[in-house]
Amino acid sequence: MATAAATSTFTGVDFLNFDSLLSEEERAVRDTVRTWVDENLVPVIGDAYVEGKFPKQLIPGMAELGLYGANLPEEYGCAGLNNVAYGLIMQELERGDSGIRSFASVQGGLVMYPIFALGSDEQKKKWLPLLASGQEIGCFGLTEPDYGSNPGGMITTARETADGWVLNGVKMWITNGSQATVSIIWAKTGDVKDPKSIRGFIVPTDARGYAARDQKGKLSLRASDTSEIHLEDCVVPRDALLPGSGGIKSPLMCLTQARYGIAWGAIGAAMACYDEALRYAGQRVMFDRPIAATQIQQVRLVDMLTEITKAQFMTLQLGRLKDAGTMTPDQVSLCKRNNVDMATDVAREARRLLGANGILAEYHSMRHMANLESVYTYEGTHDMHSLIVGQSITGHPAF
Repeated sequence: MATAAATSTFTGVDFLNFDSLLSEEERAVRDTVRTWVDENLVPVIGDAYVEGKFPKQLIPGMAELGLYGANLPEEYGCAGLNNVAYGLIMQELERGDSGIRSFASVQGGLVMYPIFALGSDEQKKKWLPLLASGQEIGCFGLTEPDYGSNPGGMITTARETADGWVLNGVKMWITNGSQATVSIIWAKTGDVKDPKSIRGFIVPTDARGYAARDQKGKLSLRASDTSEIHLEDCVVPRDALLPGSGGIKSPLMCLTQARYGIAWGAIGAAMACYDEALRYAGQRVMFDRPIAATQIQQVRLVDMLTEITKAQFMTLQLGRLKDAGTMTPDQVSLCKRNNVDMATDVAREARRLLGANGILAEYHSMRHMANLESVYTYEGTHDMHSLIVGQSITGHPAF
């Protein structure tokens, strides 16, 4: 991954010398992405959000920096970074916007990862370099209109034929869906009541019987492409099947990767809101003094800083565990749950500190606040992660 020498306008949030725990490479990766976000993403994201359009012009630059599947091996055209560096990439992208982080997170964690972990050698060699370079854009088709928190109940089917597979079903809330050129579709190859029959398929979006439709009326993640996927006798060849997939554990493995990235990303959104609030408080004069000199705003800022700092250290430990190969999905749930909840609180408080100006698109906190309401829900709702951790510590499932 190439690194830049330019200095970011964002200096970071580091009250307890968090940087001292990062390697030189991890800091360099973060700073490179930080500079790119400030120079390329921040100037355009307000308009993109208001217009409800994904800024496609950013795709090549993200590929050039190696941000797609950055923690996957170099032999497939990826950056080969450790998981902490990958997490810091997600942090900086979401400091710009949750929708842009979602784009990269889906591309790497939900499309490239299942091909890497569950695909054949031929599938890896064909698809991973194309996805890493941004020549192909991917999406992940798991959630259905009636099956979100219970993905094992999906009713999408894949019927084997003499020539391959025929897929039927509907997927909903699919990030990148309308611009994707390839989709990872999860379907049941046997009894629809049997989660063990779930398999994954690599489906080109120009396949016969495949259609994607934009999700209309969003008040959150407006700069992200969100779609429904309709599969009506969608025909794919035999080698579309991910041979290593089998059962609900396969898509859940992928979700663990995405949730890990979200845990880091939420910190970035919170950082952006805190930084904006701190700067604004120092410049906004009321009753002949900056509002930063008032007790109520100082307490608000200290609360934000405290929660961000706690999340930084917790998530760094999660990354070290992931790099050591000992991280568990329950640990990811704890961090995703905490960090997104924390970030939603920070964004709300930052918006309030900004007063009336906080509702304008030229400021960032309200956009982050609205985006984080989606992040709070997707990749496992806050409540579902509570129950996952609850089962882990008590030994009793409550869902």
